[in-house]
Amino acid sequence: MLLGATLGALELRSEGGTTRLRACFPYGAETELAAGRREIIAPRAFADRIERGEDIHLLAGHSYDRPLASRGSGSLTLRDSDEGVELVAEIDPGTSWARDFLAAHAAGLIRGLSPGFRVQPGGERIERRGADLVRTVTSAAVFEFSAVTRPAYQQAQIEARNWQPVGEVIRRVLDRPAACRWR
Repeated sequence: MLLGATLGALELRSEGGTTRLRACFPYGAETELAAGRREIIAPRAFADRIERGEDIHLLAGHSYDRPLASRGSGSLTLRDSDEGVELVAEIDPGTSWARDFLAAHAAGLIRGLSPGFRVQPGGERIERRGADLVRTVTSAAVFEFSAVTRPAYQQAQIEARNWQPVGEVIRRVLDRPAACRWR
């Protein structure tokens, strides 16, 4: 199998009926939440719940009614580093919302990744930078990551690549080389 998630991307690959999602939410990126209000998630701000092995979910659109994967079910793996949080999820297309998510992603409608978190007491710094207020989140309890249409952090975009089993790839390369190019 080919691997190759990049920082700030969400990547989907299908193989043998299951879909593997790889994503990375980048730390240290600045975003404008509203006019004059900016936010930065500091390196390892989400480490506490991740390192303790707490149950964290991957959701469609921040809705707990549409879970795609979770640590508790064994379908979501998280790794925290100074660069960001890497997610690997096995998405079962057996639910209507999982099929809807996969179809919306394939149509280019869902391309972002967004964390759902609560800032811990004392877990933020707020400073004035010119006319803007900048909040740096240094410690937050992350409960979920969601596939969304418009992420607050533009660096957390979705990329999709289809992957077929080796035999199918070989057949396609021999039959139609242009059909197997990566986008």
